[in-house]
Amino acid sequence: MELTHFNDSGKARMVDVTTKDDTVRQAVAEGRVTMKPATLALIKQGGMGKGDVLGVAQVAGIMGAKKTWEIIPMCHPLMLTGVNIEFTTDNDKSAVDIQATVRTTGKTGVEMEALTAVSVAALTIYDMCKAVDKGITVEFIRLVAKSGGKSGTYTREVD
Repeated sequence: MELTHFNDSGKARMVDVTTKDDTVRQAVAEGRVTMKPATLALIKQGGMGKGDVLGVAQVAGIMGAKKTWEIIPMCHPLMLTGVNIEFTTDNDKSAVDIQATVRTTGKTGVEMEALTAVSVAALTIYDMCKAVDKGITVEFIRLVAKSGGKSGTYTREVD
């Protein structure tokens, strides 16, 4: 396998997808935000002074997916057809688990958009809660699955 974002001279390039076929593409990414139990309780109770933490993080994650091409240099601007962000609170781990699913029909995949959605949602949770818990950790951001395109389907093995 070769790295595709370099030209024959070893310089960075945006991959030319002109001749690729449009296919339905989907990517799922996930991540976790861990915090103090009291911080998680405030999120669940809606007790943060800045507002509905998960509601704001959901919108931020969607916006992040839509703007991925503006912050990751070699990403193509894509017409996303769907972005869904889901949150699960885990009292035992004192965490919020984030899952983003991104879809499009196009010439290139949406893995980076799904990963960016999770990252931005996680950072938004941190931002909205940092006044009460500076020790929040963002972790385990990773691609879970992708489908469509020439490389086909990928599903992450369970860790």
